[in-house]
Formats: sequence, structure tokens, C-alpha cells
Amino acid sequence: MLTIKGHNIWVTSGSPQRQKAAVDFVINGLEKGTLKPIIDRVFPFDKIVDAHRYLEANGQMGKIVVTI
Repeated sequence: MLTIKGHNIWVTSGSPQRQKAAVDFVINGLEKGTLKPIIDRVFPFDKIVDAHRYLEANGQMGKIVVTI
């Protein structure tokens, strides 16, 4: 059964305990492989303007990554 959980930073940012629980949840999920971020595109840092334009176009299906 598929489960989708949303995360709202405004709910966790006001409470240090909730913030820690949220960070722990994400780190644990990444380590276990249960959370797998979808990367749409990777840009080198010298193409940051292109990355921003791509993001503004709102056509991505996943995360935009900028490497340094």
C-alpha cells in the first residue's frame, strides 16, 4: 500500500524537539533507502543562472541539484 507523507517546515521549525524528530526521520529514511529523492537535473555551480531559470520555468519533476 502506497503512503504519501507531506512535511511542513512551519510545523517543525517552532519546536526544537519537533525539528530534531523531523531531521532524524529524513536522515534515517535516506540511510535506510526508504526515502529516495528524485533528482531531475544537476547543474555545475558556474551554471547557477541556468539552474535558477530552469527552476522558475516550473517544469522539473524532482529536485534541482547545484554542485560546487
